[in-house]
Amino acid sequence: MTEVRIVVRPYATSLALGFFSFGIGMLLLGGLANGWLHPSDRHTVGLILAAFVFPLELLSAVIAFLARDTFGATGLGLFATSWLALGLADTQASQDALSRAVGLYEFGFAFTIALLAIAAISGKPMIAVILGISAVRAAFAGVHEWHGPAWAWTASGWIAVAIFGIAMYGGLAFLLEDVQKQQVLPVFRRGASRESLEGDLHAQLADLADEAGVRKTL
Repeated sequence: MTEVRIVVRPYATSLALGFFSFGIGMLLLGGLANGWLHPSDRHTVGLILAAFVFPLELLSAVIAFLARDTFGATGLGLFATSWLALGLADTQASQDALSRAVGLYEFGFAFTIALLAIAAISGKPMIAVILGISAVRAAFAGVHEWHGPAWAWTASGWIAVAIFGIAMYGGLAFLLEDVQKQQVLPVFRRGASRESLEGDLHAQLADLADEAGVRKTL
């Protein structure tokens, strides 16, 4: 019988970097929508989203894929290009311009993120909460772009600020967890997600043959 060897390369968690950069992006969106920033700052915000938040989220997504975290990589990847898209749109638009195309994108993005939130509930409730709130923020932003009431834009800003706080907590929790190799701040993992951290090596590798990159086809 031919011996088959599978080499698993360890990677650092990308969730801390992903959460911190995600939170900073939300803070900028929040400041632009709730009045902390002047509308003339829109171009600057767009530049920061595209030049700072996007590359860090993209790097986090790549590392998550390499670490075989399909769920994390999907969420980080979607948000990564979202920051780039919104950043570029803001750099090209006038300070008060509205776009139905951007609004429709926000609606579609909100629906997609809501689906991810539903998928995360069973194993990662904290991530499910932040995804669900992010979907609501995107929906309100979409309403604004479709010439909706002014309160929708303001609400999206304050929701973004709330997301910033949750993201900072999550980033710190995942960072401390990875450094100390144990849970320091609760992240409320359940089921298979909890076992992935607390289970032994045999439990980690039990289904390796069925993983993408190991099995014959996707």
